[in-house]
Amino acid sequence: MSESENDWLNNLIRKSAEVRENAHCPYSKFRVGAALLSDDGTVYTGCNVENACYPVGVCAERTAICKAVSEGHKKFKAIAVITDREETVTPCGLCRQSLREFQIKSIYCAKATPVNGKYEYRLFTLEELLPHSFGPEYLL
Repeated sequence: MSESENDWLNNLIRKSAEVRENAHCPYSKFRVGAALLSDDGTVYTGCNVENACYPVGVCAERTAICKAVSEGHKKFKAIAVITDREETVTPCGLCRQSLREFQIKSIYCAKATPVNGKYEYRLFTLEELLPHSFGPEYLL
């Protein structure tokens, strides 16, 4: 990865870490932040928002996607996801299906704490996280 790519990615992960601070998770105490990069370079962030009626809660990844779509963006390059854990955590099944809907193929899952100002991460492809997936092409 080139230096400029590394800076771009670290910035995306940093934005996901910043928005993680806004998470509303009084029940699970599991904060998640996401930063979604649209094809035009705009970044949309989201955090998880829990509810006492558990199914009503929304994950960080889907919050970012909904914000982007509501602003007219439907094509994306990548998403960065971060939790408070020191190991990488991948998106849940609902979020994986939402990533599939918009063909977000590069999913960067970061560790909670930067080392020397840089976040450690693992890159997952959509195919790795959701093999043999169901998509809109089956409905046409």
